[in-house]
Amino acid sequence: MINKIFQYLLVLLISVSSYAQNSKIQGKIIEKDSYNPIEFVSIKNLNNNEIATSNSNGEFSLEGAIDDEIEVSHMSYKTIITTLQSNLNIELEPIQIELNEILVNANPLLDISQSVVINDTEKRISQPRSVGHLFRDIKGFGITKKGAYASEPVFRAFKYEQLNVQYDGGMKVLNACPNRMDPITTHVIPEEIEKIEIVKGPFTVRFGQNFGGIINLVSKNPTKDQQGFHGSVEGGYESNGGNLVTGASALYVAEKFDVHLNGSYRDFGDYKDGDGTKVPSSFKTTDYSLKVGVNPTDKQRLQFSWRQSFGRDIMHAGLPMDSPYDDSFLAGIDYKINEISDKIASFSVKAFHSYVDHLMTNDGRPSFMATEASSPVESWVYGGKAELVLNPTKNTRIYTGIDANLIDRAGDRTRIVKIMNGTVLPTPKTFVDKIWQDASLNDLGVFAEGNYKISENTLLTTGIRADFISTSLDDPAPDFEAIYGGTIEDETEVNVSANASVKYQKNGFQTQLAIGRGVRTASMIERYINHFNVGVDPYEYVGNPNLKPEINNQIELSFLKKFETIEIGASVFHSFLVDYISAIVNTSIPRKFMPTTPPVYAKQFINLDKASQTGVEFSLNVKATDKLTFTSDFSYTQAENKDFDEPLAHIPPFMANLGAKYEAENYWFALSSRLVARQDRISPSFMEEETPGFGTLDFRAGIEPLNGFSIGFAVLNILDKTYYEHLNFSYQNSNTLSGKIYEPGRNFTTYLKYKF
Repeated sequence: MINKIFQYLLVLLISVSSYAQNSKIQGKIIEKDSYNPIEFVSIKNLNNNEIATSNSNGEFSLEGAIDDEIEVSHMSYKTIITTLQSNLNIELEPIQIELNEILVNANPLLDISQSVVINDTEKRISQPRSVGHLFRDIKGFGITKKGAYASEPVFRAFKYEQLNVQYDGGMKVLNACPNRMDPITTHVIPEEIEKIEIVKGPFTVRFGQNFGGIINLVSKNPTKDQQGFHGSVEGGYESNGGNLVTGASALYVAEKFDVHLNGSYRDFGDYKDGDGTKVPSSFKTTDYSLKVGVNPTDKQRLQFSWRQSFGRDIMHAGLPMDSPYDDSFLAGIDYKINEISDKIASFSVKAFHSYVDHLMTNDGRPSFMATEASSPVESWVYGGKAELVLNPTKNTRIYTGIDANLIDRAGDRTRIVKIMNGTVLPTPKTFVDKIWQDASLNDLGVFAEGNYKISENTLLTTGIRADFISTSLDDPAPDFEAIYGGTIEDETEVNVSANASVKYQKNGFQTQLAIGRGVRTASMIERYINHFNVGVDPYEYVGNPNLKPEINNQIELSFLKKFETIEIGASVFHSFLVDYISAIVNTSIPRKFMPTTPPVYAKQFINLDKASQTGVEFSLNVKATDKLTFTSDFSYTQAENKDFDEPLAHIPPFMANLGAKYEAENYWFALSSRLVARQDRISPSFMEEETPGFGTLDFRAGIEPLNGFSIGFAVLNILDKTYYEHLNFSYQNSNTLSGKIYEPGRNFTTYLKYKF
């Protein structure tokens, strides 16, 4: 009897033990500090070798028993060993490398090659500056500007349409002004930007045409842990120009919906350079934005967004005209559903519309006495995107979809000539010049991009994209048609882009090898502009409707290694550029307006058969103590026009950034220096001039004396240097700046913000 009881108990014990070992234990993986769920984390039970993978909500289910030892690993997070517990929440700490996320809501595992995220924008804007100025201190970037208002990023040697600059994952606001007085960076405020996501090269096909890189300006979005009412008020002041910035925001988050409202006002005056010379650069802007989000279920999100910007009395030091007004609006709707099935990770759809209404005049300029000029111009963009994300296997993810951008531009210039050939006309003559000639450009793109996890530490990415382009000119100018032998026909083209990359990451070391083919169709300016100033130089430009799309065949190798206190990174890249679009002086096309005023010939856009770009970037960061960090980086790009055996035009020179930052719990301060070398590699055919090198020194600091209250302070250009950038120069015949747009001299700034 006793033996039977013992046998029974033994069987029961074995059964219970077996059940315990084979039971499903639920858990969730989240990121430390942010508490965001992490997808594709590998959870291995070291007792029975069972393996599970977290889903898009960070959730997993693993066979095992309480107190079984498990290994939790992810390419972008530190591996940990812990034990199974009921309803387990595991926090993972990100590996502190800069390439650890890309584009809205993407997963670190699926990073695009050569991607970087800049997420400390608030400390970069401890003084009131434009969005364009955020790029000045980012490795590999420079800016080009026409004054204090309109500044744009230049990455390596690529600028304007060679960079795909977008807002919140795909929305676009395109300049109506051919002089680019109104790029997208003027229609978004820096205080609204939470992070800047960058793809350095043609290494993704998911986000539209990508020739030289993707720049995504990401606005602040609510999170689930922000339930209730929140807000902020802020203000800033700059001494150099007497500049004032004010702003406020309000956020309400409920379980099923949220509302976010932002508003700001900026009033900038003319600043002075290091020698005390006044640079015309004043402007006023008013901006507001509204986001309304609805969460029908835990897996669905519907969001409406609306933003408007109103610019007034804008002075452009580098241009012959100014802007009495520059208005825009951007409206968008986004919908996304996650975890549709085991094989369908998500589906998302986006639609947006933007409009820019811009006026240029020479009112207040010396030329106004002889000729009144006024150019009301407009641009429209209608766009959208649909993307399906598939998980055909455990280690594979496929993105496929379609996107579209329909672009229209219109506007003429009216000239009232009062003095002709030195003689005052008894009756002024009126002329109407066609600027955009009612041009349209439509781009329909289809794409597929896949990620395959070769091993726990290695990711393979490939993608292909086709863009179907159509262009038209509804109101061509007769003289423009005459240059090209008659009627300008509508054009169509099909452009194919592709990429492939391998990424290896383990224990703080990361290396990436990427190759890509990026194809960019010629822009409206490059195709259709008609004897109009579009560069920061005094030449009239003439478009070319026969331009071929330009092609960037790029290869890039990068690595990043983080030791306990040292982080070292480097990239080397080379671009084989085919049919590169540039402009050269054409002595067969005389100047049309004011024909006796130098330069007497126009510049015409052409294709260069062959060009190249080679560059290197390096960074070294040292964490001296828990609070003190030293940073350094440099970048250099050399670009060649092989057709003319000379450098390409508008190439940034060697640039380096040095910095030291001390960051405590309630305060921080930083000292930074920017060093720029002389640029003597210039393009004679572009009539480019050499520029001297310079160095600047800045100090920034911030303190949080009370919970939610912060104060920023900065001294910019401490040494009061008089300098100008290679990419920024004025018309030599437009004002008294002698062809150069000098940067501000010493500038004291303060910034206050209260969050509740």
